[in-house]
Amino acid sequence: MRPIDIRPMKMAMRRQIKSWRASLSTQEKQAADRRIFRRVVGLREYRTAGQLLVYVSLPIEVDTLELIQRGLRDGKRVAVPRCVEGTRRMEFYYIRSLEDLEPGTYGVLEPVRERCELVRQFQRNGLCLVPALACDRRGFRLGYGAGYYDRFLSAYPGRRVGIVYDKNLVPRLWNGRYDVPLELVVTDRRLHICTSKVKGVKQLGAADAEERS
Repeated sequence: MRPIDIRPMKMAMRRQIKSWRASLSTQEKQAADRRIFRRVVGLREYRTAGQLLVYVSLPIEVDTLELIQRGLRDGKRVAVPRCVEGTRRMEFYYIRSLEDLEPGTYGVLEPVRERCELVRQFQRNGLCLVPALACDRRGFRLGYGAGYYDRFLSAYPGRRVGIVYDKNLVPRLWNGRYDVPLELVVTDRRLHICTSKVKGVKQLGAADAEERS
């Protein structure tokens, strides 16, 4: 039996989700973003993290600018990613404010290398907030297709938390052998503990293995 090429199906799903997100009114998006913000900062994983890795959101994504500013106010070392030119890798740099950012790859705000400190060691008690167009209940995510985060997360020792709108949390997504699942997905309606177990990748403890609301 010939293997099924899932790339067209993923592309179609990306278009569908982007279209739905673009259809949200400003008021609907802001209300959902606020609910996600409150859930994230209420997490034990957030409270105990000294190092916070956060992507800088595009208009179609869950807003992270307020999360970045809150992390800085809470005294955390906040780092954001910068794509390494000519590769599918990214590096994280500590920032002190949003003034340390400039437009970079794909138009996303990235840290200004000359003004920021490169993160050379990632902490086990750190927290990485991961972007996604959709997530499934096992923790696998539908990204934009470039693979930056799966490459990074394969060696990341801290907590892996995705933030998506509740409509984008689905029962099951296609996944490949190198896809790294999240431990927790935060939506505007729930906190979902993911069910996938991957050898060598840290999971939430047994005491946390339930869906929290």
